[in-house]
Amino acid sequence: MSVSLDIVVAHLDDYLRIREIGDYPNAINGLQISHRGPVHSIATAVDASARTIKGAVAAGANLLIVHHGLYWSGLQPIVGHRYERLRLLVDHDLAVYAAHLPLDAHAEIGNSCLLAHELGLAPTAGFAHHEGVPLGVCGDCDLPTHEIIASADRFARTHGGATIASESTSGRRTRRWAICSGAGAGTSTIAEAVRLGVDTLIVGEGPHWTAVDAPEHGLVVVYAGHYATETLGVRALGDRLSATFGLSHHFVPAPTGL
Repeated sequence: MSVSLDIVVAHLDDYLRIREIGDYPNAINGLQISHRGPVHSIATAVDASARTIKGAVAAGANLLIVHHGLYWSGLQPIVGHRYERLRLLVDHDLAVYAAHLPLDAHAEIGNSCLLAHELGLAPTAGFAHHEGVPLGVCGDCDLPTHEIIASADRFARTHGGATIASESTSGRRTRRWAICSGAGAGTSTIAEAVRLGVDTLIVGEGPHWTAVDAPEHGLVVVYAGHYATETLGVRALGDRLSATFGLSHHFVPAPTGL
């Protein structure tokens, strides 16, 4: 079965609210590279890289959907590795669609929402607000913190990573948690976590100072890996498209260990 790229893109734009969710200037959410089409097979990946492009080609896909698109550095000459990526896409008629913060913010297939379910946690509210839109989730529980960290570590290791906690958690219990995938530990998220009374913050990664400051706020930060925590959204999106349009879907793993 095949379907017009325009139809797939319109569906994605609407489902993800691409035009409504603010993002970083160079994210360029939506269709980044077109093709002759139509779409007959989908691949998904966290990052648009030569590695994932080759994986999509090997899987027979002609639409690659990613969380991190091609243009993070802004205007750049199309030379070197940038040229090689573009050449691969054109040579194999492979379109690229990117969804960054619109995917994080999605109520059904957002990375943080899905990660909470993977860890057995039930979200009750949004967290990590960007321009008024929650990119993460938070909720209440009464669990030993080390059990949450162990669950996060098992999850991370299935995606080529590992989990680190900002301090020892022996004997500690988590009663209010928050999750923000990817680079989720920063000035605004730490401040929001403290304001909301969060005692355990689960993120992908964060700067060194977050682990230094966290204990002084009564906060444990669990760093579960940028890559690992952002595998869930694109994979779920690919599965949804497959069910909607009857297209095959292949997730291309390309773990960075970070």
